[in-house]
Amino acid sequence: MTAIPQPAPRRPRPDLALKHAILVLATVVALAPSAFMIVTSLKSDAEYTLDKVGLPDSLVLDHYRSVIFESDFFGWMGNSIILAAGAVALSTVVSCLGAYAIARMQFAGRGLLFSLSTSLMAIPPVVMIVPLFVLYTQLKLISTYQGAILIYAGLITPFSVYLLTSFFRTLPKEIFESARIDGASDLLILLKIVIPLSLPALLTLVVVNALYVWNDLLIAIIFLQDDSKRTLMAGISVFQGRYGDQIPLTMAGMVFASAPMVILYLAFQKHYIQGLMAGSIK
Repeated sequence: MTAIPQPAPRRPRPDLALKHAILVLATVVALAPSAFMIVTSLKSDAEYTLDKVGLPDSLVLDHYRSVIFESDFFGWMGNSIILAAGAVALSTVVSCLGAYAIARMQFAGRGLLFSLSTSLMAIPPVVMIVPLFVLYTQLKLISTYQGAILIYAGLITPFSVYLLTSFFRTLPKEIFESARIDGASDLLILLKIVIPLSLPALLTLVVVNALYVWNDLLIAIIFLQDDSKRTLMAGISVFQGRYGDQIPLTMAGMVFASAPMVILYLAFQKHYIQGLMAGSIK
């Protein structure tokens, strides 16, 4: 009988081991602040004073109860949800229309319009604070949801248009030609063909833009001055100032503030990764 040849043993690859080591190190560095936040929130004040980096001897949940019952936490979260949902929805609608026009419609100045839209991503929001505040004061939009939503939508739309334009350009042109032969209008093509095919990119925008609005502090403090309109990040900053010497209590508030965005990311993780790759491979 002929002996079956055995595959040669794999030789260890130093370059592959180095890559894995770098990835593990990067993961540890990225997760370390979150781990420290969660562990610290479960310590008592006395235990944190004695050991700031060690694991807690017993789980202390009093800080979480204090955040819920001694602050307007759910009111802050509700305001943040209103702003994030409104700004993301408005920006997504505008970005889909603008990106489709730039990517698939022929008109004069299309390239210039895309360049101007992309260049807006380089403008820091802080340089627009004074003129926006003066304008909003005259229009009586200070401390209003609609005013803040308009600002947030304007800040996140340039990136959204850039990403969606890059994705729309990768879609096969035969799809558009067939749809036009069948008599479909551009709006119908966008709603029935382009948007369903662009679901990964759209969900990526939802996660990224919602995270931006959720974590913003500058716009929330300046343009939402009423206590009843205070967002979660603004509320946590006031909470931290009030209990600055109680680090575990502050960390418990940050855990609550981070949880909704973590849940949103985990829910759309698959589509988020696909969206990040959108337009990279034709």
